[in-house]
Order: sequence, then C-alpha cells, then structure tokens
Amino acid sequence: MSLTIEGLRKRFGTVQALDGVSFAVQPGEVFGFLGANGAGKTTTMRIVLGLMKPDEGSVRWQGEPARSWPRRTWGYMPEERGLYLRMPVLEQLVHFAALYGIPRRRGRDEALGWLRRFEIEEHANRRLESLSKGNQQKVQYIATILHDPAVLLMDEPFVGLDPVNLAMLKAAFLEMRDRGKTLVFSTHQLEQAEALCDSVAIIDHGRVVAAGATRDVRRSTGRQAIRFATSAPGGPEWVSSLPGVTVARDGNDYTELRMDAGADPQALLREAIARGEDVLRFEVTDPSLEDVFIDRVGRHVAAIDQPQPLAGVAGGRA
Repeated sequence: MSLTIEGLRKRFGTVQALDGVSFAVQPGEVFGFLGANGAGKTTTMRIVLGLMKPDEGSVRWQGEPARSWPRRTWGYMPEERGLYLRMPVLEQLVHFAALYGIPRRRGRDEALGWLRRFEIEEHANRRLESLSKGNQQKVQYIATILHDPAVLLMDEPFVGLDPVNLAMLKAAFLEMRDRGKTLVFSTHQLEQAEALCDSVAIIDHGRVVAAGATRDVRRSTGRQAIRFATSAPGGPEWVSSLPGVTVARDGNDYTELRMDAGADPQALLREAIARGEDVLRFEVTDPSLEDVFIDRVGRHVAAIDQPQPLAGVAGGRA
C-alpha cells in the first residue's frame, strides 16, 4: 500500500498555497517532490506529518489515515536545523532516540555507528554549533532515522552540501531504500532528483503539473535530447537551421540539442554525413528533469536555485 496524497488544498489568507495536490508514493521508493521555493512543497510535507491541517483533501499510509499511525512511523528532516546548537552531538542524538522509546544504550550504539559511517565520530562530544554546515546536516539526518521510521520526509536535504558530504548523504538514502523504507524529499536541485528518484512530482503554485515514474516524466514532453559532436571546430553551426531543432548547450566537447516531438534525429545524422563531417558523437536520450521543469513551469530552473529561510508552521512558506 502506498503513501497517498489526494486533493490537498490549503489557503493562507489570500494565498492559495495548495490547490488540489495529489500523488502517490510506493513503499520502498525514493520520491522527489520538485518545485521552486513557495511552490507548496513544505506545506504538503507538514500536512502529511500532521503538523498542519488541510482545508480539503486527505493523506493515507497503507490505506489508513496518516494521523492514525504512531509518530514513530515518520521521520522528518526539516530544511532548517531542528537540533540544539549548544548540546553535544552524541548526547542529543541519544535524547532524540529516547523520545521514540529507544533505550539509551541502543540509541548510543546506533548513533555512534552512523557517526562513524559519516566520518564524524571524533565530533561526538562537541557542541553541534562547532561543526560545519555539512556535518550538521549529517547529524540532522541521523536524528531523523535513529527510531527506524517506515517513511522519511526530508525538506531540501542537499542545500549547502559540498560534493563529499552530498555523496555520503545520497549513499545513505539508497541504503535506507534498500532496507525497504519509503523516502520522500523535496528539492529544487533537479539533477539530484534525477540521479536518485524512482518517481517524482513537479509542483508549481500549489498544483502538481507532472507526476509519475522519473523516466515517464522525462518523456512526457514528447521531445528528445541529442548529444552531438562533429569534426567541425567549435561544433557545427548549421544544426539550429534544421526544423524542430534547438541548441540547448554548445560546449567544447559536444553540442546538446532539443528536438521537438515528431522531429527525426536521423535527419540530423544524415545532414552531417551529407556535409562530409566526421560524426564523433551522436547520442539520443530523454530530456532531463530540468527540461521538463522548464516546459511545465515556464521559467528557467536557475531562477529557483536560491534557498529561502523557513518560517514557522503557522505562517510558513508554501
């Protein structure tokens, strides 16, 4: 049975934060909830967790209302740190585990195991405030999973991480998935979602504009992406003159093209051969999630790549 969100609506004053949000997440799946700041991601997560009531709609887990499940069913990793900055790392991890009924010795052993895994065991007795932002994020993740929740909800978990810490956190996500956990994370970093997610939903102004298996969503525009390189210095200049072809990226190694639905990629290859050019690369692939986002939302994804502070629950951002 899945995590099912159906018809969620939520208004804050004159702002319609959610306008009929519906999607489903299968057990043991990594699900990406994608959208700009203010699109409705955080509001949806808070409703799933029971921190906020919808004006309309329902949330069900394994066929039952989400509110009927015990709190330990859920693990929540907020975008803003939910930890005590002046409290030693290990001490507070044991404390958070105890809130879910985990015995102190077991909680301590589990916490130390994860600290070792994340290569921050030497910080166990230091105050959280003395750690880097990336290491604080790893501690936040440990606090989220120590009680072994069935469903993990994580709000912008990758913001501010360097490549090393990002790789560690992604590996931890996949391990939890392999344990049969259901992972839902919100993000505006579409390349991370594309690498990790079995399924995604794209939300814009409180409405889901695309949802489903990641591959199906990538194919939903009907377009194709072509990575193309010839012997011509600087890349062929004639490609943009072909009908239905747009240059998306003109790099040193290859030119990335977008082909409209119905356009024939082989026509591009034939034209290159007819011009006597040596074709060094010709790869047909699905559009990226970024391409789909631009198509469905209508603004460049770079414009959403600036995280905003998270307000409190009562007046929180969408």
